[in-house]
Amino acid sequence: MLNYKEEQEHQFNEEVDVLTDIQFPYQLIVWNDEVNTFDWVIETLISVCGHSPEQAEQCALLIHTKGKYAVKNGEYDELKPMCDAITERGIGATIEVTAS
Repeated sequence: MLNYKEEQEHQFNEEVDVLTDIQFPYQLIVWNDEVNTFDWVIETLISVCGHSPEQAEQCALLIHTKGKYAVKNGEYDELKPMCDAITERGIGATIEVTAS
């Protein structure tokens, strides 16, 4: 039988699986500006990103208060057309790698 110290050492030496696969590797970031109205940003998030009106309004408020907000997570190929559509409407948007 192991004594208490040996038992603790044994527990810390166990192999642990680490989750390395990120489910959503990219984020679509929308940036705040002093040009676009809340209504225009909300309308854009609804039509481009498929947000509900409530979700789009919450995102717009977070964009305004935080300066930027990740409005959508996903694969780059999924987010790129959305990012392009948002920027074509005069709203700043970028795609960033999700922080791990």
